[in-house]
Amino acid sequence: MIILDNIISDRGSKYAVSGGPCHSPDDAKAFLKQLKRKKKFAKATHNTWAVICGDEEIKNDDGESGAGMIILQMLAREKLYNHIIVVTRWYGGKHLGGDRFRHVKDAVRTYLDEL
Repeated sequence: MIILDNIISDRGSKYAVSGGPCHSPDDAKAFLKQLKRKKKFAKATHNTWAVICGDEEIKNDDGESGAGMIILQMLAREKLYNHIIVVTRWYGGKHLGGDRFRHVKDAVRTYLDEL
């Protein structure tokens, strides 16, 4: 598991990105469970994620509408299969509007650059 913490901060909201190998929906559940063992991630406002396992595309917005699709598109573009990416956001009290999508993209790009 790779965790890049506090990579983006905007108007009080803070972002982290995590990822690792994932070959099935059960692996995705296990990955999230392990991530949320860290109290900080369990208390996050959103843990948005996506993975492509074979022909199956799986995503979860976790209340951050549309963010899972962004992660999924970036995974497909990079041809990164059987690897989950989770973008975590702690809400800072101010709405970010469309900037939140830019932050999700930037978080995933930061993660991909680390691989």
